[in-house]
Amino acid sequence: MVALVKTVAYLGLEARTVEVQCQLAPGLPKFSVVGLPDKAVGESRERVQAALSAMGLALPPKRITINLSPADLPKEGSHYDLPIALALLTAMGIVDVEQMGDWLVVGELSLDGRIAPSPGVLLAAMHAAALDIGLICPAAQGGEARWAEGVPIAAAPDLASLLEHLKGHAPLAEPRAGLVAENDPAPDLARVKGQESAKRALEIAAAGGHNLVMIGPPGAGKSLLASCLPGILPPLGSAEALEISMIHSVSGMLQEGRISRARPFRAPHHSASMAALTGGGLRVKPGEVSLAHLGVLFLDELPEFQRTVLDSLRQPLESGKVDIARANAHVTYPAQVQLIAAMNPCRCGHLGDPALACSRAPKCAGDYQSRVSGPLLDRIDLHVEVEPVSPADLAVPSRAEPSSAVAARVAAARTIQSARAEDADARTNAQLQGEALERHATPDEAGQQLLLQAATAMRLSARGYTRMLRVARTIADLGGQERVGRIHIAEALSYRRQAPRC
Repeated sequence: MVALVKTVAYLGLEARTVEVQCQLAPGLPKFSVVGLPDKAVGESRERVQAALSAMGLALPPKRITINLSPADLPKEGSHYDLPIALALLTAMGIVDVEQMGDWLVVGELSLDGRIAPSPGVLLAAMHAAALDIGLICPAAQGGEARWAEGVPIAAAPDLASLLEHLKGHAPLAEPRAGLVAENDPAPDLARVKGQESAKRALEIAAAGGHNLVMIGPPGAGKSLLASCLPGILPPLGSAEALEISMIHSVSGMLQEGRISRARPFRAPHHSASMAALTGGGLRVKPGEVSLAHLGVLFLDELPEFQRTVLDSLRQPLESGKVDIARANAHVTYPAQVQLIAAMNPCRCGHLGDPALACSRAPKCAGDYQSRVSGPLLDRIDLHVEVEPVSPADLAVPSRAEPSSAVAARVAAARTIQSARAEDADARTNAQLQGEALERHATPDEAGQQLLLQAATAMRLSARGYTRMLRVARTIADLGGQERVGRIHIAEALSYRRQAPRC
């Protein structure tokens, strides 16, 4: 007899059903796991044997073969421990064969029989819902699995409790969905002294989901401005929050099943590698650009990142997804991010101050800024100069608008965009394209004339021209204007600049 237990393999945000097949055959005692297991899956033999021993059970003196089907699909992770143990117990006659057909099983086993958390439980629960079966998972992740509605959940703390539940002796309590996480409030824009043009650009970026780069000397407030952005962005919808939580679940970052309605804000250090930023590794995991999906990716000290690392963002910024190709896997993760970058004008940072600028100015500015490639800068919609703040400005009490006032305008502009959205993927103006872009962002005659003159003078690429229209559309939405006019085009042009020559 061959015992069967269902589990999953994760390929990006796709879960594929894997059958754990167990056969007990006559012969010399041996425990084999086949079906392209990785190191963690191969080591499950020792964990399963120790967990059964902790319960007072010994492996039968037979040839034990565990096959993970389909055999040509790579199997990675420790979540195969529990399904392997249950398949073995089913083959031994301790668990009913027919009963296991109603469950999808994930979980890592400790040596003492406890069921430890493993990444991807929310994704497994969604897959179980699609198969119309229940999910067996670790007790610590029951709240996470509960977010998949309509799925019977058996969240067990240890293997012994799970067996008692399956036999009907001591049913496990139904877990409750995890709470909505409360995030720390973002800094208020009222804290920022001066910088009115930068604040305006930040508002436009928030309203339309546009990419933004701030260029200015050290201490001008670029990082503070970026940290204020989450406070003016609208909260996530239910579907969006679940989508992001699935990415965090696969990454093992979903704590206690808590789902957040705040948009992600990721700020990797400039020493981050390409795999850390876009994803990868031996076990392909999402990178920072995917962890920031539907949120903000903030790159401080932009030219200090390795150029190859920065250029790896070109495709995600354009397509809204990142494709990771490996010899044994091809994985796609969503990456609809809003890129916010900050940089100094040169290495010393004081290009515009003759008293502080280095002796290589202004040549050093060209060398420093050319570290960021022109094609990447072409994908950034808004370029704004951040001027230094004087001590006299700091001494004056701030009369700036609070984040709540700006957030209200941003929410109103987003509502306008949602009302005319024709494509489910085009959530913001930054994603408008094709006929929708022509229909909603084509300016009036005066605006069209100005745009053509500027595009010729600035030698805008087709991408740059399109992004100019999107920014102008957002500016019009903030002003409550149905048609894009000359004034909107003029303001959008003020945030555009030519890429530096190499």
